[in-house]
Amino acid sequence: MAKIDYLSRYAALALFLVIVVGYSLFQARFLILGPRIEMTTPRDGATSPGELVIIDGYAKNAAWITLNGRQIFTDEKGFWSEKLLVNEGLSIMTIQARDRFGRETKKQVRIFLN
Repeated sequence: MAKIDYLSRYAALALFLVIVVGYSLFQARFLILGPRIEMTTPRDGATSPGELVIIDGYAKNAAWITLNGRQIFTDEKGFWSEKLLVNEGLSIMTIQARDRFGRETKKQVRIFLN
């Protein structure tokens, strides 16, 4: 009887440790995966009616964000918005983010101006 009680204690402790480690990894998943960026407007391949284009989106887990090599800033929730002048024809905008551990990600959007 004591042997069964002894095994059930170790089984309960092992289950508790698996739950704690699993929950910790779940909560740290975005730090493990690195920065995330998303451009909400304009969509890739969009046609611009004018020379002034407003580009916006959001970033998560990013310590440094650039748009075409120029640093941009987010609000407290990670949203950003920038205005750019585009030339006639094809323009490619590149947003790049880096987290505090040096991991980077990059997204591009192409816009056509008639």
